[in-house]
Amino acid sequence: MDIAIIVEGKNDKSRLKRVLHEDVPIYCTFGTPGSEQLDKLRKLVGQNQAYIFTDNDSSGKRIRFLLRDLFPDAEHIYTRKGYSGVEHTPEEYLIEQLEKAGLDAHILYPAQSPASIWSKDEF
Repeated sequence: MDIAIIVEGKNDKSRLKRVLHEDVPIYCTFGTPGSEQLDKLRKLVGQNQAYIFTDNDSSGKRIRFLLRDLFPDAEHIYTRKGYSGVEHTPEEYLIEQLEKAGLDAHILYPAQSPASIWSKDEF
């Protein structure tokens, strides 16, 4: 795998796992990371392209700032201020943001319901 996504907590990770292929590594900071956790993240991500997806609140911004120093070439993915964190962001919006980051190949798109693909011209 050539990418790694970093989120704040296990609920954020769980939410993203619903819309990403299972082989995409998602790592947690578990809150504001200390130097030991930052070293661990650096080793886990390795040479992979890092994507940082933290909440749009003060702690998320603080974590993003720390990770920006650790991963200066990281891509940053944002959720709306109106959503109370990545874990509460609607899946459609998560997918939209992942697409904007160029991660289309890693997204698990929801199956279309038969009614949405039916056409009256078929009969």
